[in-house]
Amino acid sequence: MVFSIIAAVVGAIMYFAVTTQGSGFRLSTVGIILMIAGGIGFVVSSAVFAASRQSNNKRTFDRQATDARGVSSVVHEETS
Repeated sequence: MVFSIIAAVVGAIMYFAVTTQGSGFRLSTVGIILMIAGGIGFVVSSAVFAASRQSNNKRTFDRQATDARGVSSVVHEETS
């Protein structure tokens, strides 16, 4: 997300503030490309971040149970 914001800001600076022209390419065009790439990157990374932060209400527990005879067993519980 941070890299996308930095790319968009650098692109905006190149588009709006830089007035020099290079030979063979225009810095304003590179600025537009960086702004678009930064915006798309921000949207994609925000969607991935939001999907990974969704609450999953399922909880799992691993515990060891021992019965009256002294026999132990491992129990795996999953609750919702």
